[in-house]
Amino acid sequence: MTQSDTSGGSIQLHALWTRMVSESQVCCDPLVMGLLSTGIKNHPDFATAMAALIGRKLGDHYVSTEQLSGLVLECYADMPDTIAASAADLQAIRERDPACPDYVTPFLFFKGFHAIQCYRVAHWLWRENRRHLALHLQSRASELFGVDIHPAAVLGRRILFDHGTGIVIGETSVIEDDVSLLQGVTLGGTGKHAGDRHPKIRRGVLIGAGAKVLGALEIGEGAKIGAGSIVLEAVAPYTTVVGNPARKIGTRLKEMPSLTMDQTLPPIDYMI
Repeated sequence: MTQSDTSGGSIQLHALWTRMVSESQVCCDPLVMGLLSTGIKNHPDFATAMAALIGRKLGDHYVSTEQLSGLVLECYADMPDTIAASAADLQAIRERDPACPDYVTPFLFFKGFHAIQCYRVAHWLWRENRRHLALHLQSRASELFGVDIHPAAVLGRRILFDHGTGIVIGETSVIEDDVSLLQGVTLGGTGKHAGDRHPKIRRGVLIGAGAKVLGALEIGEGAKIGAGSIVLEAVAPYTTVVGNPARKIGTRLKEMPSLTMDQTLPPIDYMI
């Protein structure tokens, strides 16, 4: 299967899986070889390995590992775009994260990646009106990974949750393609009112560690939100904001900050 993406590249699942199998054969540590076999080499393809990983991570007394793995494969068969999105997320981590030496490492060990892939299955369940099961997966993922994504939220492709710990994504949030979030980010509401109440994060946005974006507001394409910022108003495209409450400190961004992962801030322009 080959799935085109909006950045002009393509995700070739067979080629990706062949690369991952090759990477898994490099390690000779006897204490890890079993893990590499269970997680990678014992599976015929990327989808089967992904299903086994999610089942192994989230299985518990109520829903077994085998049942969950079968459920994930059912999701992939019904919505092939889901597994293509998972592969795209993995490729994004490999390209953007300097701590990622290969594809096997994030696949097996990065909980931000795991949390997003569990969300993708929960989102499918939510759309299928199997909402209690979707919420069960949300709860288990939150317990295990420290990442809480409501299954009704809408996430695009090539999403990077760097570290992942403490990320919270509310029910009516939208995250478009090529977005990067660091640990402790909240996309939340501002009260208990119902309806559309969470942020819309456009393509290429970078949100720094600990930032809180609150309310049904739009963060424009290519914007950058500094670490620890509290964002209560919309942010224009290719603009940097920082502080509490967040204020604009620059409009000089020429490329997607989520792709470069450049978290430095421009000189403050007090005339803006």
